[in-house]
Amino acid sequence: MTNEIATKFSPSSRQEWRQWLQENHSLTQSVWLVYHKKSAQVPNISWSEAVDEAICFGWIDSLSRPLDQERYIQFFSKRKPGSGWSKINKNKAEKLIEAGLMQQAGYDAIEAARKNGSWSLLDEVEELVVPDDLQKALADKPVGSSFFQKLSRSDKRNLLQWLVLAKKTETRQKRIKEIVEFADQNLKPRILKWTKKTEP
Repeated sequence: MTNEIATKFSPSSRQEWRQWLQENHSLTQSVWLVYHKKSAQVPNISWSEAVDEAICFGWIDSLSRPLDQERYIQFFSKRKPGSGWSKINKNKAEKLIEAGLMQQAGYDAIEAARKNGSWSLLDEVEELVVPDDLQKALADKPVGSSFFQKLSRSDKRNLLQWLVLAKKTETRQKRIKEIVEFADQNLKPRILKWTKKTEP
């Protein structure tokens, strides 16, 4: 199932979303979750609540897009093996376990991440550690290097994560090239236009 044909679900509360996941997390691969903007003044679920419940069942949030003037949708799906865990989501998982809300599917996703290394995959990204290959590429471009250093913490994090998640060496090299070439023109790479805006 692709994100283009996944069904939509519009919960009016966190409880409704949890119930949907309870019934469907093992039966379907993904869903578009519908959020209402505050201006709509209708019962709704927040991004943070939605992610909490997704983590409980081994799911993960992804890109969001507008639906209409009062609503937007966000793609949720089963977490894939090797999918990195952000600091925010690891902290959420710990709190959910402490609260007794974590389900077996969530525990399984965490255990798999610890075994395959994806639990710590984004640790250096969270600390904004610039990898050696990117540093070397930027070193030859003083304008690009200066622009990159001035990027916001959020933009840097998104770019470093994009780099870390490259599956192949050639893909990583292409992404480094794009980051450096855009930065050298005082421009942000196109990927930043597609990063989700729902996180705090």
